[in-house]
Amino acid sequence: MNKTIEASLNEDYNCPVRDVMWGHIYMTEKLSELTESAPFFRLNRIMQLGPVYQLYPGATHTRASHSIGVYHLGRRLLQNLTERGAADWLTHDGVKSFLAACLLHDLGHFPYTHSLKELPLTSHEELTGAVILNEPVKSLVSASGADPFLTAAIVDKKIDGTGDELHFYRKLLSGALDPDKLDYLNRDARYCGVPYGAQDIDFILSRLIPNKERGVDIDSKLIPNVESILFSKYLMYRTVYWHRQVRSATAMIKKALINSLDSGILTGEDLYNLDDSELFSLLEQKLGHNDGINLVKSVREGRIYAEVMEFSADQLDISFIREISCRARLEIKIAEKIKSLNLSNFADIKAEDIIIDIPEPVSFETGLFVIDENRNFSESSSAFKPQTVEAFIKTLYTIRIFINQKYKETIKTFPKICSIIKSVMNTEE
Repeated sequence: MNKTIEASLNEDYNCPVRDVMWGHIYMTEKLSELTESAPFFRLNRIMQLGPVYQLYPGATHTRASHSIGVYHLGRRLLQNLTERGAADWLTHDGVKSFLAACLLHDLGHFPYTHSLKELPLTSHEELTGAVILNEPVKSLVSASGADPFLTAAIVDKKIDGTGDELHFYRKLLSGALDPDKLDYLNRDARYCGVPYGAQDIDFILSRLIPNKERGVDIDSKLIPNVESILFSKYLMYRTVYWHRQVRSATAMIKKALINSLDSGILTGEDLYNLDDSELFSLLEQKLGHNDGINLVKSVREGRIYAEVMEFSADQLDISFIREISCRARLEIKIAEKIKSLNLSNFADIKAEDIIIDIPEPVSFETGLFVIDENRNFSESSSAFKPQTVEAFIKTLYTIRIFINQKYKETIKTFPKICSIIKSVMNTEE
């Protein structure tokens, strides 16, 4: 191994962090100082899985612990790849910048997991890049031996940058076998107490082959591990990330936010650089007696809207309700039609009591090259063909109708109301 690169990865890593997932994680003193900065410390106040703790009480781990885990796996990944030839195109500054990027990749992440994902906001990758290029993080990154611009460019692909090394690091940090995914699948499963996410990290890292253009290649011995990751991700989405209760809580916050943005009560800038508690405090302060405050308070108090109906992708064309604005119009229409029945139990129903929820686009990355089979993973001997992956995605896309808990029992006794919901949902506008 190149001695300079070896030193970059192994010398002066004498500041230990004790992690539930990976045991002792070692940092340099300067990298450790980054975790004490205010922008990073905010991540200690953002739960990695947002409302999932209401379903799985153990899921209270933070973005900070995840970020430290990504750094740890990123360092191990580079140590393995440099022993297999990657040192030929790496530099000291580049290695340090990649490690800093792993540690800081979520600095701009929104609070309350992905409730803000569909909103018209700057992406968290862009926000992260901006935080890295501003004080105090910029000076701390420089002090760690990293280049702030390269660190930011690895995370934020909208930052113009050239060179094989930048391209290589971007592929490593965001790919089929990236340290982000390897950490969150294992960590999320551990804290939720489910068996689906556990991966054989040691074996995976020991078999990866560096490629300047593609990031990493694999041989056929790793195909079962990639299959395990794909299936684990599918199971985690189905049982944890997109469980109906999690979707309901997320949709409630999302509805309160989009209504507040549309009405001008909030601006996008109000929502940047908040932690979980600050988000709820902001909403309670800004919304006042606005209808959205009831959604926010209900989530905080665990009064999650109940699911009354769901549609699979086969039953309903989701293209016309992909836009939040279209779903909002349908929610108004459903409320109006139910109210027109003049039933005493639904006399006060309004659009805020109904939520149409549709999952965000999700991908299952299979962009790997299998060297000994001389073909891409999707064409390899793997059982996971493109149609299998598409079937996963299609199964996950469940469109759900949630309704305020106070109507839950009543609505079950009125088939006519269910037929109204179905008719509206099947009317493409």
